[in-house]
Amino acid sequence: MSEEPGKLRIGHLSTMYHTAFLLRGTDLLDRQGLAATWRLFPSGPDIISAMQRGDLDLGYIGLPPVIIGIDRGLSLACIAGGHVEGTVMIAGPGSRTLGESGDMKAFLSQFSGKAIGTPPRGSIHDVIVNELLREHGITDVTVRNYPWADFLSDALQSGEIVAAAGTPALAVTARRYGSAKLAVPPDHLWPFNPSYGIVVMREMLEKRDLLTRFLTAHEAACEMIRHDPATAAGVVAKTTGMVDADFVMEAYRISPKYCAALPPEYVSSTMKFVRTLQALGYISRPIGEDEIFDRSLIEAVHPGQHHYNAGISD
Repeated sequence: MSEEPGKLRIGHLSTMYHTAFLLRGTDLLDRQGLAATWRLFPSGPDIISAMQRGDLDLGYIGLPPVIIGIDRGLSLACIAGGHVEGTVMIAGPGSRTLGESGDMKAFLSQFSGKAIGTPPRGSIHDVIVNELLREHGITDVTVRNYPWADFLSDALQSGEIVAAAGTPALAVTARRYGSAKLAVPPDHLWPFNPSYGIVVMREMLEKRDLLTRFLTAHEAACEMIRHDPATAAGVVAKTTGMVDADFVMEAYRISPKYCAALPPEYVSSTMKFVRTLQALGYISRPIGEDEIFDRSLIEAVHPGQHHYNAGISD
């Protein structure tokens, strides 16, 4: 654990709808008397490895890598949500969308003998695609994993893969800079799937005041995305230095479900991932709800109903 009072070592991804970029680009942490050192990682599994080494206090991670880490003996806890339904699928020219195919089995079957690209094995996108193939009995479609999600667009353009699963930014990139299209929107892949959570090693739970202050800032950032997405998009664009505000707004609109709460729907969808991960052979045993979550902190910061389904302001 970080020994410096009021300072957190935080691991995050390049995913622009996470609050990490808002906390980096605003004074929301300062208002809580907090400072942070930020480290960018290629994927959730990489953040888990860094937490195992003791290099991080807190991480922005999809829940499947967390469950896999717990199965391997790590004492982790998801202490807040942030966003749900953050996986989309894109496909190249000539491919049918889900709507054009009629159902998921027909959509996936069109890729017979070919490959669908995802971020690394154990990432939420990888797990969702593998589960859909398993669920629909499709055995002749390969899942090809890439170390960075940024590689997926190039792989699609080069013909290495015919479709890809990733964050909403993947769909925006495909539409802006390539010939691919949004083939399956986020609400048609896995209802209420927990695209990321705020995760700590359980020894960090001793620092309840520190974490409560962080979650207060995190919740304020979620509220900024919901109520003032244009301002939030501008901050994210400036902080990343990689995209413009319109790019971020388009990603927000594709997948508009933001909140810091951990409601029953979030938890039950996570527990479906546990069953899927065991069926796929990614974990060796059922992982219990109490092993994954500690909801006491976020329930103090965000009491009452969640706001995931409220969407974002126009």
